[in-house]
Amino acid sequence: MASEEQVKNSAFDTEAANCLVKELRGTVVAGKTKSYEWRVSQLKSLLKMVEERDKQICDALFSDLSKPEMEAFIHEIALIKNSCKVSLKKLKEWMKPEKVKTTLSTFPSSAEIVPEPLGVVLVISAWNYPFLLSVDPVIGAIAAGNAVVLKPSEIAPAMSSLLKKLLEEYLDNSAVKVVEGGVPETSALLEQKWDKIFYTGNGRIGRVVMAAAAKHLTPVVLELGGKSPVVVDSNVDLTVTARRIIGGKWACNNGQACVAPDYIITTKQFAPTLIDTIKQELLKFYGEDPLNSPDISRVVNSNHFARLSKLLDDDRVSGKIVHGGQTDKSSLKIAPTIVLDAEEDSLIMHEEIFGPLLLVVTVEKIEDGIDFINSRSKPLAAYIFTNNKQLKQDFVSNISSGAIVVNDISLHLMVDTLPFGGVGESGTGAYHGKFSFDAFTHKKAVLHRSFLGDAPARYPPYTAGKLRLLKALLDGSIFGIIRALFGFS
Repeated sequence: MASEEQVKNSAFDTEAANCLVKELRGTVVAGKTKSYEWRVSQLKSLLKMVEERDKQICDALFSDLSKPEMEAFIHEIALIKNSCKVSLKKLKEWMKPEKVKTTLSTFPSSAEIVPEPLGVVLVISAWNYPFLLSVDPVIGAIAAGNAVVLKPSEIAPAMSSLLKKLLEEYLDNSAVKVVEGGVPETSALLEQKWDKIFYTGNGRIGRVVMAAAAKHLTPVVLELGGKSPVVVDSNVDLTVTARRIIGGKWACNNGQACVAPDYIITTKQFAPTLIDTIKQELLKFYGEDPLNSPDISRVVNSNHFARLSKLLDDDRVSGKIVHGGQTDKSSLKIAPTIVLDAEEDSLIMHEEIFGPLLLVVTVEKIEDGIDFINSRSKPLAAYIFTNNKQLKQDFVSNISSGAIVVNDISLHLMVDTLPFGGVGESGTGAYHGKFSFDAFTHKKAVLHRSFLGDAPARYPPYTAGKLRLLKALLDGSIFGIIRALFGFS
C-alpha cells in the first residue's frame, strides 16, 4: 500500500504543475506581488523565520549532512539573514526608475529605465547547501516582485520537508509555493512556461534545464561548478595558507561545495613543504581520527560515497595518496585526503570532485599554473596565494573564472556587492545582493515625449533637404543642423 507521502508526490504531475503556474500567474496579474509593501512584508517574514527557527534549520542540516552547527550558522543561516537585511535596506533604491540621458534626435524628451518583475519564476536548488541555495534566490525573486516556486533537492530530504513547512507558515501562499519530490516532479515543473528558471547544481542537469527552457524561450540562471584551482606560490605565510585552504575545502561541508578547491598547483620543489604544513594543520583541526571528528560533515548519500570511493580506488590514483584515504561506508565518512600528481588520464583529474579529496598538481615554474588552468574548462572560482604583485596581476588578467580570490578561499561569498556566478561551463548569470534583484527583474526602457517638437523632416515626401537635416540630427551636429535648416548643402 502506498504511503501518504507517495500518494501526495504521485499526484503532482504535469496537470498539477500547470494548475500551479496558472494560480501564481493570476496572483501576478492581479498586481499583488508588485507593491513595495508586499515585497517588504515577505522579506521581513523570511528574516523572522530564520531568527525563530534557526535550531530546526541546524537540525535539518545535521540530519542531511552531519553539518556542524558552526558551519550551518556561518555558511547558511548568517548569509541568509544578511541577504534579507541588505534587501530590506536597499529595496526602495533598487525599485526606483533610473533616469538616463536622451539624444538630440529625440529632443525634446526624457528617458528612464524602469525595473519590473519578470512574473512567475522557478527556483531549483541543490543539496549541498540546501537552506542557503534554496532561500537566497527566493529572496531575490521576492525582492524583484515575482511569484516563485521553489523545488528543493530531494537528496536533502530533511531540509526539503522543513522548507515546505516553514515557507507555507511564514510566506504568502498565493505567491510562494514549495514543490517537493524528485525527477518526476522536476520534469513536470520544467514542462511549464516560466518567466525565468534559476537552477543550482551540476552541468549535466543544467543542460536538461536549459533544453527545457529553450522550448519556451525562457531565460535561465545556471549556477554550476567545475574544478576550482588554487595556485600556491612559495613566498607565502605557510601556516595561514594551509589553514585557509583547509577552511575552504574540508571546513566547507567536507569539500561538497561548488567553490571548494579541487586542486592545488605549486612547484615540484615547494610541494612537499606545503603538503607537510597542510597535514600538520589537519591534525590540529580534526585529530588523529578524522572519521570520528564531530567537526566534519559526512558525504551526503551512498551514491556519492561510491562515486568518491571509485575515484580513490583508481589504480592511477590510489598509489598517489599522500595523506588520508580512510573511508567508513557505514557513516558515509571519508577522511581529508591529499593526492599528489595523479595520472593525467585518471577520472579524478577531469571530473569535479565535490568531496573531501584534494589534488596537488606540480609544475616547474609557478607561472606555468596559469597555462594549466587555461587548458581546462573555466572554473566557478580560482584562487591564488602569493605576495608577488606581478603574479597576482597576471592571474587576475589571464584567468577567466566566475570569481578570483587572492590569498583566501571562498570568502567572496560574504561580499554582497560582488556578483556570484560562473562563466562558460561553470554557469551563466549571477546573483547576491543587488545582483539577485537584477536576476529576477526586467529593465524596461521608457521614453517620454510631448506633442511639441514634431519635425516635418521625419515624414514623406522625402527631399534632399530633409535627408541632410536628419543626417545632422542623427550625427548630433549642431552646426550641421543649422546648415540644413538654412538650406546649405
